Amino acid sequence: MAGGVSATDADLLVKRAQRFFEALPEVMPGAENDTPQRIALGERLFFEKRLSINDSQACASCHRLEDGFAGVDNLATSPGARGEMGTRNTPTVLNAGWQDAQFWDGRAEDLVEQAGQPILNPIEMGMPDEKAVVDKIRGIDEYRDGFAEAFPGAEPAITYQNIAEAIAAFERTLITPGRFDDFLNGDVDALSEAEQQGLQTYLKLDCNSCHDGILLGGETYEPLGKEHPYGNQADQGIYELTGLEEDRMFFKVAPLRNVALTAPYFHDGRIATLEEAVRKMGKLQLDLELSDQQVNDVTAFLRTLTDKNREQYLK
Repeated sequence: MAGGVSATDADLLVKRAQRFFEALPEVMPGAENDTPQRIALGERLFFEKRLSINDSQACASCHRLEDGFAGVDNLATSPGARGEMGTRNTPTVLNAGWQDAQFWDGRAEDLVEQAGQPILNPIEMGMPDEKAVVDKIRGIDEYRDGFAEAFPGAEPAITYQNIAEAIAAFERTLITPGRFDDFLNGDVDALSEAEQQGLQTYLKLDCNSCHDGILLGGETYEPLGKEHPYGNQADQGIYELTGLEEDRMFFKVAPLRNVALTAPYFHDGRIATLEEAVRKMGKLQLDLELSDQQVNDVTAFLRTLTDKNREQYLK
């Protein structure tokens, strides 16, 4: 192809990409015991506002899934049950089970542990303790059979652990393959010439040194501002959790799947557009002033990480 990517070059690009990335598997880790009954219960609980102190807030309030939302609410930070604003940008729940740990600081080991924390967070869903949550759910007739079917033989079936287990089971179904997965599986026509050029630029800039693997991120922790300090130093990242000097401004590397739908960006939600995020990462992490062409190239590639069922919502 004159001025484009030849068939041979495209095949080589697939092979090169396969060294750094992996197509989404069909099953998420931890799904071995996820029965249809447990998943259905988890879906109900995911949308259940009665899990909050004033029946106003569900997991789905911040992790929106309807109308093209990509497991976020597209706010810089999110309001909780009492209207108080959270301090960090809501991460997407889509494909989240492939991450090394959950939250920006990795404080939850897996989806089960993550599912239980917002319910008790005073700013988020505001329930006072696990017993209050369990008593509330046990008092709702419709959940008694649901828990008995989802956790057969468990006595009692309604426990705080099982509430979190069920929500995690539903979240493990939120798998969103995109056209990039088809490309990784050998379909060179899945990406346009411009998108393949974007992948080449992404690799040339070494973005994959952090954003690689199944999710193109979500597995390691890096300092935000490796080459130049990030403008907002109020949140010091993992340091807030550990108090260790070496953890200042370290955050989990954000996974990039569906990133074109999850604006605004970074832990504080201060970066409005994907183009701005790419440009700023070039400066902060690589000490590079990216050209408009480089930014456009990388952005074109990142859009191919969008769930096929949500591509219609791309702007």
